[in-house]
Amino acid sequence: MVWDRRRVALTAVGAAIVVGLAAGGIAYFMHHDTAGKLASAPTPAPAHSTTPPAGPLLSPFTGEEVHRLKRVLAVKIGNTLPERPPTGLARADIVYVIPVEGGLSRIMAVFSSHYPRVIGPVRSARQDDLPLLRQFGRPAFAWSGAQPQLVPVVQHSRIVSLYALSASGFFRTVDRVPPYNLYADTRTLLKQARHASVARNIGFRFGPPPPGGRHRRTESVSYPAASFRFRWSHAKDRWLIWMDGSPAISNGAGQLSAPTVVIQRVVVGLSRFLEQGPMMPPDAETVGSGTATVLRNGQAFQARWSRPSANGGTTFTTTSGKPMTFARGPVWVVLAYGPGSSKWRSGKPVP
Repeated sequence: MVWDRRRVALTAVGAAIVVGLAAGGIAYFMHHDTAGKLASAPTPAPAHSTTPPAGPLLSPFTGEEVHRLKRVLAVKIGNTLPERPPTGLARADIVYVIPVEGGLSRIMAVFSSHYPRVIGPVRSARQDDLPLLRQFGRPAFAWSGAQPQLVPVVQHSRIVSLYALSASGFFRTVDRVPPYNLYADTRTLLKQARHASVARNIGFRFGPPPPGGRHRRTESVSYPAASFRFRWSHAKDRWLIWMDGSPAISNGAGQLSAPTVVIQRVVVGLSRFLEQGPMMPPDAETVGSGTATVLRNGQAFQARWSRPSANGGTTFTTTSGKPMTFARGPVWVVLAYGPGSSKWRSGKPVP
């Protein structure tokens, strides 16, 4: 992708960075700095409220207890070999794995319950990011760029745009070459997104597993040039994540894992916004319906997903029509090629 290879000027925050080597080779050092009663009258009995006491506040993204619902920050993150390991990904509430040109993958990480100090490498947007983002209301979206015709479309979509060429908080490291070395200070990003939406219901349901699951030790899914394997760990009560045959690592956090993994089969068509080649890149359609495999508690559940409108979230149901509940904690969603997808799975060359 050549569009995001533009130089990003160091911002005021970036100017305060002292470059050093941190875990995983990331080079940065960030600087950081809500009438009396009658005597004979009987004493009235205390009133009993019929309203049940309020329970703990739960994140709609993870089902875990939170003190308050915070703003949504989505970040596009590179996921090719030169971009690994990422930084800050282990703090995400939701991780979407999305197909891109060349048969490769890119990640959209969604943060709200927790924000990492630094996130990256930040990469460019694609057309299919926009419908995916709409379910969050008006989230903040950090992106490095896009092909020229797509840039204004992204900027004018329903997001708080944190575009690397105009927002502050982005910086480049010295241990990787562009475009794989762009990172962002999340505190600085969030200062520019004070009116971003807070976490809200996007269709996920959490609770005990429904009946009908089958014991599964591992599950795999692949794109033409990328593979993903999820291995159940009884010790951690999570699915350990492997990419392209190696453990998926996040700097400073070890191997990535999640209590719930969703392999969501979608129609992957072709985008009219050409990428380098030139070629029409994959375009994953997340509005509609289809099948899914949900992994939780060492079991695989066959499910269906439905999202009638881009403004709404995605609901998951079992084959019997009951809610497909997720285990509490972060959720990984792999957008896999489903029936009706283009045969040009790596993108279609354009003469």
